Amino acid sequence: MKLIVGLGNPGKEYENTRHNAGYRFIDAYAQSKNLKFDKNKFNGTYTEFKHHNEKVILLKPEKYMNLSGEVIKDFVSFFKIDLEDILIICDDLDTEKGKIKIKYKGSSGGHNGLKNIENNLKTQAYKRIKIGISNNNDSDKIDYVIGKVSKSELEKINIVNAKAENIIDDYLDMSFDKLMNKYNKKESL
Repeated sequence: MKLIVGLGNPGKEYENTRHNAGYRFIDAYAQSKNLKFDKNKFNGTYTEFKHHNEKVILLKPEKYMNLSGEVIKDFVSFFKIDLEDILIICDDLDTEKGKIKIKYKGSSGGHNGLKNIENNLKTQAYKRIKIGISNNNDSDKIDYVIGKVSKSELEKINIVNAKAENIIDDYLDMSFDKLMNKYNKKESL
């Protein structure tokens, strides 16, 4: 069983913010597969489907970003999901807009949602897709990540989200090393 988690903050006021890149990416994937987030459990909205006879859960934690690890921990415990089978999708200040970075493990890089996941899962060894929202100015990081995306940023976001189906399908079909080699290129998607 696989658990694919899109991070974001719940509520209309956060809908079009940079911090909700994970929500938007997983929404794009669900839409490409005609899936609806129609189930609720442990403060998370989710949907399930089968891929080559393996159950896959797409999850959007409905607690705020800084508490999303609590929701993930509950899903991992309830569904008996191996840490090896978890993929987290989130925004990343250190990656250029319009690009993604795929990593197997590492520190949170200051991302409070990832810090909470690490605290709850007791490991930094989980897979992640980091979506670039680069902060190339000196604005306050909190104001920046919860700030609304501009029209030009939205165009770059839509380019990344248009690749959601290919990226997640590839994640489900190939080794993680091959996935990283395929998508961790210097050029934009």
